[in-house]
Amino acid sequence: MNQRFASAVWVVVFLAVFVWSAIGPKDRTTWVLEVLPAAIGFVLVVWCFFRYPLTPLVYFLILVHAIILMVGGHYTYAEVPLFDWFRDWFDWERNNYDKLGHLAQGFIPAMVAREVVIRFDVFSSRRWAAFFIVCFCLAVSAFYELIEWWVALLSDEAAEAFLGTQGYVWDTQSDMAWALSGAILALILLGRFHDRQLQAL
Repeated sequence: MNQRFASAVWVVVFLAVFVWSAIGPKDRTTWVLEVLPAAIGFVLVVWCFFRYPLTPLVYFLILVHAIILMVGGHYTYAEVPLFDWFRDWFDWERNNYDKLGHLAQGFIPAMVAREVVIRFDVFSSRRWAAFFIVCFCLAVSAFYELIEWWVALLSDEAAEAFLGTQGYVWDTQSDMAWALSGAILALILLGRFHDRQLQAL
């Protein structure tokens, strides 16, 4: 019963944020590009729930990542109001919401990948598993940067909002560094807690 309630809450929160995000976004093309991964994730989570249930931790992290994507899609990553406030308060030169997004792009996929490789017993060594997970997350980040580049080539109008570089020449390298840091942090901070949840499945 508790699991069903938690699942219902997960779906309600996702759909509520999705609907809010879809109402009057700053740029519709950017919204589609940013929110599409969250929508795909929703379908995969529903599929997994009935065939391959995940740990509560991973479900929660996927929801957090989806919310980050949907908020970024609604405002565009360069214009999220809360991070405008942070920019002014901390005297930053730019809105850094996109850095939160790229940190999550490493942190959360790392835990999803960790769950898959452990449950399928892909590696006999936890160290090799950790190495693979970090490399996997860095590859995902690099591929996302390629997608951003392709979008920029195809659509000058949507490129600036989608890329969110804000004039920062090292934005691509910085994004990948944040994803790499997120993956490493996730394994260090959540590994033992994740192990306990895996044992409880």
